Amino acid sequence: MDEKLLKLLQSVDTPTVCNAIEVAEGRRGFDRFTRGTMIATDPDAGAVVGFARTAKIAAREPSTEAPGTIRERRMAYYRYMAEAPRPAIAVIEDVDFPHAIGAYWGEINTTVHKGFGLAGALTNGVVRDLGDLPEGFPVVAGSVGPSHGFVHIREIDTPVSIFGLTVAPGELVHADRHGAVVIPENLIPLIGAAISKLLLTERLILEPARADGFDFARFEAAWAAFEQART
Repeated sequence: MDEKLLKLLQSVDTPTVCNAIEVAEGRRGFDRFTRGTMIATDPDAGAVVGFARTAKIAAREPSTEAPGTIRERRMAYYRYMAEAPRPAIAVIEDVDFPHAIGAYWGEINTTVHKGFGLAGALTNGVVRDLGDLPEGFPVVAGSVGPSHGFVHIREIDTPVSIFGLTVAPGELVHADRHGAVVIPENLIPLIGAAISKLLLTERLILEPARADGFDFARFEAAWAAFEQART
């Protein structure tokens, strides 16, 4: 990804990206975003942007597979994450959801993934060790809990579902304290210009509303210009 585009995406929130996708498409109705309230370990960290590296985990019950198989898949998982094209984000589905109990994301795993160079993680599962997570690796999760349970890897590099959002390996994900959105591949070349257009359009209503003397007449004029310019 172009470094300029990456920095732009990191500088805006996920609702802005949702709106910008509609600007790029020229219509409303884009629906590839999470549903429901998620937990952000660092709400002020800004957006996590990266191409998805996906996996599925479980933790409520111990795995019935042979220990050697479990270890082999675990190491394959970490190799998969370590070799991810950058920028990358770990997108992990806990198949126990909505009854997830095992915190896969804690001090050790976040530190390891940050060391590999990933930008952060998106999961419907559990996060813990909130006071000990490394800076610069935000996790957007489904819940907070104290235990890792019997957490183990079930699948690697397959489509996953996070709060109603299906994410395929390699798709571009933008996530923050609001949740997450997938930026379709065909819109990646268009999203930068769409964000710039959106921000300029929003100024048509925001600047008058923040100025002294704002009243209904000024609102009506500003809103007419805003409506004409937006999607």
